[in-house]
Amino acid sequence: MPKRVAQGIVKSDKMDKTCVVEITRQVPHPKYGKIIRKRLICYAHDEANEASQGDTVEIIESQPMSKTKRWKLVKVVEKSREVDLAALRAARKEADEAAANAE
Repeated sequence: MPKRVAQGIVKSDKMDKTCVVEITRQVPHPKYGKIIRKRLICYAHDEANEASQGDTVEIIESQPMSKTKRWKLVKVVEKSREVDLAALRAARKEADEAAANAE
């Protein structure tokens, strides 16, 4: 049986060599026909820690690696374009302090 391949968005990358991927899909309600959004949360093995939060990634089914981890990261399809404002402000503050110390 072929392994399933899925594409989703990384919701968390705080664990070492693991990322949480959310796969969303839209399905019609069986009785009423209204389109409903459903999501699936997968824990994927990320050997090189290359995926970060907000990235679109491709994962493939694999043999179990732990109690919850059943997927492997194949590739990062698209990097996130979100800007971490707290990190940007901290870097700007450090640069201002370094410029003030240099004077």
